[in-house]
Amino acid sequence: MNVIVMGAGIIGISTAWHLLEQGHRVTVIDRQPDAAMETSFANGAQISVSFCEPWANAQAPFKVARWLLRDDSPLLFRPRLDPHQWRWGLAFLAQCNDAAFERNVAQLVALGRYSHETLKGMVAQTGIEYQRLERGILHFFSSQQELDAGAAGAELMRRHGVDRRVLSREEVLKVEPALRHFADRIFGGTFTASDESGDARVFTQALARRCAQQGATFLYGHDVLGFETGGRLLDAVQVRERASGRVAVLKADAYVAAMGSFTAPLLRPLGIRLPIYPAKGYSATMKLKRPQDASVVSMIDDARKIAISRLGDHIRVAGTAEMAGYDASIDSRTSRRRCAALVARYEELFPGVADTSEPNFWAGLRPSTPSNIPIIGRSRVHNLWINAGHGTLGWTHGAGSGRALAELMAGRRPRIGFGFHGEAGPAPQPRMAAA
Repeated sequence: MNVIVMGAGIIGISTAWHLLEQGHRVTVIDRQPDAAMETSFANGAQISVSFCEPWANAQAPFKVARWLLRDDSPLLFRPRLDPHQWRWGLAFLAQCNDAAFERNVAQLVALGRYSHETLKGMVAQTGIEYQRLERGILHFFSSQQELDAGAAGAELMRRHGVDRRVLSREEVLKVEPALRHFADRIFGGTFTASDESGDARVFTQALARRCAQQGATFLYGHDVLGFETGGRLLDAVQVRERASGRVAVLKADAYVAAMGSFTAPLLRPLGIRLPIYPAKGYSATMKLKRPQDASVVSMIDDARKIAISRLGDHIRVAGTAEMAGYDASIDSRTSRRRCAALVARYEELFPGVADTSEPNFWAGLRPSTPSNIPIIGRSRVHNLWINAGHGTLGWTHGAGSGRALAELMAGRRPRIGFGFHGEAGPAPQPRMAAA
């Protein structure tokens, strides 16, 4: 087939790669000048199968209400005159119960395992280097209440076959000795040795280059304007080159929408209503002044809900979520405070280790669904496929999502307990023992 993939983040490029592996002709369209220049650009860098827990749980509504007036809260909901935001919020509340939480965890972990296996295979095949560290992910807690909740989360993950171990303070420091300056405020932690970290942008751009070497056509700097339809099929996609303003009509046998948060508004004119809304996340990337004293193990700081990952001679601090529309800028008062909070927390944990005078701040729009389950599968338009809605787990789920969609497009169902778009629910999957 001739396939057009709209979107060149980790999801779109992974999809393109797997389609090429099946022998299809692929064209990738993106408005940026290179791959991975938006949500995949400077994320938390974690492949975190052990932390595939949805935001929606029985306690979430109370936490969100408590955080409403705090600019530095982990999850900030800014009400707007936007019916899509309110519909998303109501759907989120409907997921805030124990039954939905358990069901969603099972699907997220299944996709995470499948994707991690796929990523390892792609790395072995391509030899791509991307500051990869296979040191696991450490989740540390600053209160007994947090530790108790973390232990319950670890037990939940173990029930789904993920070996997330509960650690004492002393064991936390053995896993990551660089936390010694903060040791008196650590109550314990959890650790999953099978998780890893690495630079999503570097990987995605390298994979895009390999796609081009295999014959893929890349139309960077092009906006998708709309579609031409005929019955239940797409006939063409209309694009405009940003540099020249020229408009072109591109035809294919199949189309893939993988444009992150922008997938939802793109498809609304086709009558496709996706429950995807952007959650603005932030990161700070800083050069290390004392690399020998910096952490190596990728970490999650539960108190601030932030990820800390080593990327060579730099450190990446990322996190928080702001439900406030499609603005990815970082020049508002709220954005400046949230960025500054990331740097201040790192300095509190690792005083004098990083150069905090010139942090490289970034914000991206995570395409979030109320359940945190991404939308992968065929749309109501027969030759239009969707791969979007991965929220904070795009890097964790990216490789497998691309592989799964390519399999579905070939008429094969992936061997995974996951409810693909258009299906009644997840396929049954045998219980796996903890590794």
